[in-house]
Amino acid sequence: MLTQPDSLLKYLTDAKDLGLPQGHFIDGEFKAARSGRTMHSEDPGRGEAFANFARGDADDIADAVSSSRKALAVWRKTPPAERGRVLARTAELIRRNSERLAIAECLDSGKPIGEARGDVSGAARTFEYYAGACDKLEGSTFPLPSNYVGFSQFEPVGVTAHIIPWNFPISTAARGMAPALAAGCTVVAKPAEQTPFTALLLAELLTEAGLPAGVCNVVTGTGAEAGAPLVAHPGIDHVTFTGSVATGGRVLRACADNVTRSVMELGGKSPVVVLNDCNFDSTIANVAGAIFEHAGQICSAGSRLVIESAIHDRFVEALGKKAKAISLGHGLRSPDMGPVNSALQRDKILGFLDRARDRGAEFISGGRSSPNTESGKGYFIEPTIVANRPEDDELVQEEIFGPVLTVQKADDAEHALHLANCTRFGLVAGVFTSDFSKAHQLARDIDAGQVYINEYFAGGIEVPFGGNKQSGFGREKGLEGLKSYCKVKSIAARID
Repeated sequence: MLTQPDSLLKYLTDAKDLGLPQGHFIDGEFKAARSGRTMHSEDPGRGEAFANFARGDADDIADAVSSSRKALAVWRKTPPAERGRVLARTAELIRRNSERLAIAECLDSGKPIGEARGDVSGAARTFEYYAGACDKLEGSTFPLPSNYVGFSQFEPVGVTAHIIPWNFPISTAARGMAPALAAGCTVVAKPAEQTPFTALLLAELLTEAGLPAGVCNVVTGTGAEAGAPLVAHPGIDHVTFTGSVATGGRVLRACADNVTRSVMELGGKSPVVVLNDCNFDSTIANVAGAIFEHAGQICSAGSRLVIESAIHDRFVEALGKKAKAISLGHGLRSPDMGPVNSALQRDKILGFLDRARDRGAEFISGGRSSPNTESGKGYFIEPTIVANRPEDDELVQEEIFGPVLTVQKADDAEHALHLANCTRFGLVAGVFTSDFSKAHQLARDIDAGQVYINEYFAGGIEVPFGGNKQSGFGREKGLEGLKSYCKVKSIAARID
């Protein structure tokens, strides 16, 4: 197994040894697109194509949905304990193939190899968690009169569609596929065209673990040509979507035509609330990690620092020094921070920064693009901190999805709460304080689906995740995520 950075560098110029698939995964095997078309995936660290994959369309989607509908009859009747064994074997296979998956994720998404390895480990843990939940789905009994018996039971919702984003391809695929399969549903997944490979490899490992053919299908291609036909297909019973508010709105309109149920995770503009009595050094590290991990391309990134005024100057100065010390580079070289995912994403982020500069914003650090120091190529942006901005500023209100932290100065905890809630998003929030009572008051009153106290990104697969307001609805992860793929049937019978 490759574990040292130097042994990974051959993949900078040649990814053939990874054996990346080129076709869709349908009916338990890789298949070329019906049209015969392909497209390429870029390595963001070099700004160059490194592999080709199938460019699917509505015909391929129809094949995949048909396959999953046929397989549903088998999988939903598979004993829950056996479903659990398949998922447990999948977790073990992910761990056994972890380095191959991590390298593919690194090349596809641009994130540092250490972060990619963590994502792969998390995917294995996700399958492990839901493997143990397969035979724990229990209904309820109802307190009816003595001559009646009433109870409820969970049933799989059916064929589920999964639209997987480019920022966390294997993590997001796992957190949707695993509970869907645990509940007895079948899966048709469409990974982002920027990052197709780990979803395909995951489907292959599921089959190796004993999943019947057709239970998990993966179709690659663009959102317009493959994603739109998938969410609009009348054979789909549920859609799990992770992406932007604008695209999510289009997905919801397509779901409405067929009255298809859905879970929507639509991003955020999450506040990190720092009070005067925080643990200074620990909070500095957490605030930096919250925004600069994966170059800020995380729906739940802590992209707004809401900080009490008494420690503002000292804290922002120290944070700026930490940001300036962050190393940039290709993910396989194990830098502190890798590139953003594409030229399009880089230019979008720079547009936000240029407009802020025109408005007179002060940059504590960064603010510009920065090419790969080894090759002069790739889509890199300096770790950026923008000084105190008013709450109606674009940098405060809009999701940038890059390594850009906007500071908001608060007079006190009450003002900090107001600032934390001042956007249309409500995905997550962080609170840093030594005052237990204040921490929980803020956690209670901040409008977000999840609140971290004194550790950003605290928790794991056990903790439900999802947003409020325009961050979406429904929950993934935890047992709540499992219930998303179930429908409840109530049965009442007269027995005298």
